[in-house]
Amino acid sequence: MIDRRQFTRLTAALAPALWAAPGWAQAPQASPPPLPGVAKIITGFPPGGTLDALARRVAERMRDRYASTVLVDNKPGAGGQIGILTLRDSPADGSTLLVTPSSMLSIYPYTYPKLRYSLDDLAPVSLGAMMDHGIAVGPGVPASVRTLADFLAWASAHPTEANYGNPGAGSMPHMVGVLLSQMAKVELRSIPYRGTVPGVQDLLGGQIPAFWGPIGDYLQHIKPGTLRVLATAGARRSPFLPQVPTLQELGYPLKVHEWYGFFLPRKASPETVQRASEALRAGLAHPEVIEYGKQYGLEVRSSTPAELGQMLRADADQWRGLIRQTGFTAES
Repeated sequence: MIDRRQFTRLTAALAPALWAAPGWAQAPQASPPPLPGVAKIITGFPPGGTLDALARRVAERMRDRYASTVLVDNKPGAGGQIGILTLRDSPADGSTLLVTPSSMLSIYPYTYPKLRYSLDDLAPVSLGAMMDHGIAVGPGVPASVRTLADFLAWASAHPTEANYGNPGAGSMPHMVGVLLSQMAKVELRSIPYRGTVPGVQDLLGGQIPAFWGPIGDYLQHIKPGTLRVLATAGARRSPFLPQVPTLQELGYPLKVHEWYGFFLPRKASPETVQRASEALRAGLAHPEVIEYGKQYGLEVRSSTPAELGQMLRADADQWRGLIRQTGFTAES
């Protein structure tokens, strides 16, 4: 017969083995949600642009890591809004992601009084890429237009032709054009398109004299001299167009940047968001994706969900003030 002291020593020695034995397991850990068999990445713009290029390369690298099949689903319309609405109404099981330019989230809430979505409808997952917007001219203006000052002088002398295309009403390139028009005191009329691809096609064809949009859509047309980029809107010169000055260098106090970000529906669980973030981080870090992004003027990079949320809030705060400065609404 053993006394109480011996019994205590015996149970203490046996405890680790008992807990490790079958039938004595600790409280079960919550299992992560199963991988979706088929996942899709929604974009709110047509195929062929910089956003579509990034989405397709990332989807390739997420296959088998995030889902057995990852597709890109283009939902163009309403300046990218259709894509966001599609994500909002999708299941929150991780099978549907969205990649969108920041304009739709940082600018549209202050320009569309009847916007059908809010930032609360989305769960930030990861940054995808940073990019610069630039103003380009083509065959629709004389060959002598080589600088931004040249273009503004030409626009002043040809008021009925002083138009500029952009990827959509209320998009960041559109608003940069509005701000430039106000700062330069030259009336420039906006022509919104359903994305960059049709707008750049019209620029190349001479149907419009200028276009504000992602510089990646111009790169292949610069060497042959078909298009000329006159200025970019970032805080520094683009590494892809180091010879092109920024608006700030040219005397216009404006520096804005755009990014592509990945999102899930707001009701996605933290585990689902984390899994998607990890898969995106691995996909975006692949050398092929980084190199491919350079062809489209994209500085490919990832972030944590929290970092993307902070970027979105900071951009929204900046654009709230800039929109008030312009007095612009989507109905104006």
